[in-house]
Amino acid sequence: MSKNKKTVKNDNTDKKVKDEKELVDPQVSQLEGQLKRALADYQNLERRIDEERRLLGTLTSALVIEKLLPVLDNLENAQKHLNDKGLEMVISQFKEVLRQEGVEEIQAEGTQFDPNEHEAIEVVELENAKGPERSRGDKVVKVLRKGYKINDKVLRPAQVAIGRSQKEENNQRIEKKEATEEYSSSE
Repeated sequence: MSKNKKTVKNDNTDKKVKDEKELVDPQVSQLEGQLKRALADYQNLERRIDEERRLLGTLTSALVIEKLLPVLDNLENAQKHLNDKGLEMVISQFKEVLRQEGVEEIQAEGTQFDPNEHEAIEVVELENAKGPERSRGDKVVKVLRKGYKINDKVLRPAQVAIGRSQKEENNQRIEKKEATEEYSSSE
């Protein structure tokens, strides 16, 4: 009989172990799921921190470069008056360092006015604009201060004088006047 009792005890023990496994399996599954989510969150956090570090480095670089641009302007203005070979070398080195950092000058003179890259400081009347020149709209005729971009983001817009034909200027005045009259009459 003692063998039968042991067999019964083993059967009960096996049943208990089986019941415990059934209870433990959902807990294990739940813990595995939590662990996987925690690992995914950690990986996302690492990725986000790396991205923020790169962005911080870019912003820091852009801020320093933005502070140096007036120095470059002054060197170029001095070069216009002095025409010195040594100063020309310094300016070239300065521009090369900026280029290596991803900075490029905004091309403005002779191009169409783009408010995203240019800042209109003055409007110059174009008396002898003919044909397609006349109908093109605002065109940059003079750069007053150079503008720069870093990685396709404007650091400093180019300050420019734009040329506008007298006909265009008159049309714009008429449009403004009509818009003002419409606004006044609607009140």
